[in-house]
Amino acid sequence: MEKITAIKGIKDILPLDSPTWHKVELTARNIFECFGFYEIRVPIMEKTTLFQRSIGETTDIVEKEMYTFRDRNDELLTLRPEATASVIRAYIEHNLMASDPVTKLYTIGPMFRRERPQKGRFRQFHQIDVELFGDDTPASDAEVIFMLMHFLQTLGIEKLSLEINSLGCKVCRPVFSKSVVEYLKGSEDALCPDCQRRIHTNPLRVFDCKVESCNTIIAGAPRILDDLCKDCSDHFSQVKEYLQDLKLSYEINPRMVRGLDYYTKTAFEVKSGELGAQNSLAGGGRYDGLVSFLGGPDVPGIGFGIGMERLIDCLPPSDSSPRRTDLFIAALGTRAQKIAFGLTQEFRRKGISAAMDYADRSLKSQMKRADKLNSAFTLIFGDKEIDESHAELRDMNTKNQKSLPLDGLLEELTNILNKRE
Repeated sequence: MEKITAIKGIKDILPLDSPTWHKVELTARNIFECFGFYEIRVPIMEKTTLFQRSIGETTDIVEKEMYTFRDRNDELLTLRPEATASVIRAYIEHNLMASDPVTKLYTIGPMFRRERPQKGRFRQFHQIDVELFGDDTPASDAEVIFMLMHFLQTLGIEKLSLEINSLGCKVCRPVFSKSVVEYLKGSEDALCPDCQRRIHTNPLRVFDCKVESCNTIIAGAPRILDDLCKDCSDHFSQVKEYLQDLKLSYEINPRMVRGLDYYTKTAFEVKSGELGAQNSLAGGGRYDGLVSFLGGPDVPGIGFGIGMERLIDCLPPSDSSPRRTDLFIAALGTRAQKIAFGLTQEFRRKGISAAMDYADRSLKSQMKRADKLNSAFTLIFGDKEIDESHAELRDMNTKNQKSLPLDGLLEELTNILNKRE
């Protein structure tokens, strides 16, 4: 029979890795909620039109990477490739702006893109996503960027670099797009097939191309910062001032366009020296027209996404000790096993990590099991100890052992376990 394995590009998160994921998620929740953000959980599957409209039909994500299928009612559905569109859909559908004109949300969960699997990049990947609606001031841009950097630094990630840019707005961005098209005229044949197509569908996406020959041509292209209207220029200047006031170092990257169509004004990306060539760790930006474009009110927004797999690759080595069991009960004989079973469940109900061996193996085998579970203490008793109304408690670190009466054992042992360091 053929062995069934995981789908290519989709991996299991094993018990040995779970504590690291828990740490990252808990740190995110604690920090984001200190900044006034609240968690929202959105479906992993949406109507395909949501992503086509929000991300852009000419982006690589929509054209090449989405997992899209028809359900039994012939409705076109897609596994979410990113979270912003889903959060906005929920924000509009549930009228969340009514409870607070400035709405701060975050979500954590899996996303799906069918791209070539490589280090830190999977077909099912996990993302931390943050969105702020209702504030179009440069201060909110700086707040979101500061929170992102604070989160990454709190996790102990080093070698971080912050890059920022402005992508303009509906006034100045078309002017810049036209100048890029003019610049590329006469060079079309030297561009890769994707960029040849992008010239006619989404010219700014040529800046996101990874083909070396295209990069050489694009190197001399116009800079969007030279074409910003006064409003966008002033906004970007104030963002830079706020970041300087917060003592956040940054570099201006005029070639950064981000991979999605909905960004306007501020765009940013955080890179890590730990990731090699594919060094983007997190990124985001402002998308002031997207909520209204998806059928909601004219509400500004800004947000970012962090790839968790890449993030975890950047974490410093963990010095945490192996997971520990508070108490192992080594019960010998039928009567002892029955008593031990009840005790084990009672200790667990009190929040104490307890374990036992249901197979009634030898004491030697059960002690090996206690060691494997890294148990702090082992309670040992059999028929003889039951007849004498006591049990032996062994400290697995010092190997010291003492006798405890069976009468009141649950309460006394609970006190011992709760007092230990």
